Amino acid sequence: QVQLVESGGGLVQAGGSLRLSCAASGRTFSSYAMGWFRQVPGKEREFVAAISQSTRTYYADSVKGRFTISRDNAKKTVALQMNSLKPEDTGVYYCAAGLSSQSNPQRYNYWGQGTQVTVSS
Repeated sequence: QVQLVESGGGLVQAGGSLRLSCAASGRTFSSYAMGWFRQVPGKEREFVAAISQSTRTYYADSVKGRFTISRDNAKKTVALQMNSLKPEDTGVYYCAAGLSSQSNPQRYNYWGQGTQVTVSS
């Protein structure tokens, strides 16, 4: 069982930066792939980034070169550094844990409660 708690969301102007963090409980954090997803009202949850158990990273095309995902197994945390933010990055950002680092949200077993990111133009 893994419990996830996100933090770091907020309001930022376009071009600015935010760093999201996700803290996990449980003793098997290192055995999980971790992902970040985002969702806006009326739309499906969208893949943003993922990091495998071996720290291989994956990104949605829309965030490549601007976002960086990282993990610290000792601290049981995963972070999402978001730079050059755009208004279309606005949404609720969710941290997720699963057995493989896929872009399909249905492949993730555990989810946090989400943190709001708002990018103003």
